[in-house]
Amino acid sequence: MYMTLRQLTLFRAVAEHLSFTRAAAELCLTQPAVSIQIKQLEGHIGTALFEQIGKRIYLTDAGRELYAASKDIFARIDALEMSLNELQGSIKGQLKLSVVTTATYFIPHLFSAFLKKHPEVNIRLNVTNRHSTLARLANNEDDLVVMGQVPDDLTVQTLGQPLPFLENSLVVVAPPDHPLVGQANISLKRLAKETFLVRELGSGTRSAMETAFTEHGLVLKTGFEFGSTEAIKQGVCAGLGLSVLSRNTLILELAAGTLCILDVQGFPLQRSWNVVYLNEKKLSLVARTFLDFLLTQTEQVLREANERITYFRNQAK
Repeated sequence: MYMTLRQLTLFRAVAEHLSFTRAAAELCLTQPAVSIQIKQLEGHIGTALFEQIGKRIYLTDAGRELYAASKDIFARIDALEMSLNELQGSIKGQLKLSVVTTATYFIPHLFSAFLKKHPEVNIRLNVTNRHSTLARLANNEDDLVVMGQVPDDLTVQTLGQPLPFLENSLVVVAPPDHPLVGQANISLKRLAKETFLVRELGSGTRSAMETAFTEHGLVLKTGFEFGSTEAIKQGVCAGLGLSVLSRNTLILELAAGTLCILDVQGFPLQRSWNVVYLNEKKLSLVARTFLDFLLTQTEQVLREANERITYFRNQAK
């Protein structure tokens, strides 16, 4: 049996996405190029690795065996690369990182600053909701995970102590023409009369919203459920309801005046952004370096980024 690492890389991508098209997009290849390589791999092995039922593809028994083996092979290659880089004292190689969707409003600024210092690092970023992020963490698919609220059932036996690296203030937002804008010390009882736009179940922000109301014996009246923070912001701007969002996601809207923060009793809810990883995981030099960067440089990098955004926004007026 003969196969190349290139073919194994392509196979792993298709197996993870269960889609030739998405695998090709991830690897910056055409879909036919991926299909040809998989066909050649199946020819070398002598059996089909995928089967198509309707419009979906599934792993065959042989495909599942190869996928499990491929994860072990690439883990060993990553470990070898990590050991060789550490022997050389060089900070290069791949960093596998998962972040919850709301972190995408600030994480690119951190990547930019980090890569200016360490240009030979290749970052593989996965963006998903908190539920999926936790599943990836449990399966040891990433070096580090960035999330807001860490579930209580994830103890230090599972994780290293969650490390806070940035304040995460959750605020109540409204369109600028809402009657509550400008009022002081709004009660939660008054706020409970309003309709709120929320993220999907499993979202850390939604969980914090619901807890804030239930702790005061109130019910959160939800309207639309959205799959992204950006959609919620547009919904609030359109007058569909209020919402609770991380202030980190509102830089552009607050500068432009398209959204306003309400003065509500008990708000902002003070949370933190945390970086977490499996307790027994041996972090690579790249992962340790990025972890140290998060813990020591985040506030300065984001302060400078916010100043640039505000400056250019004012210049455009």
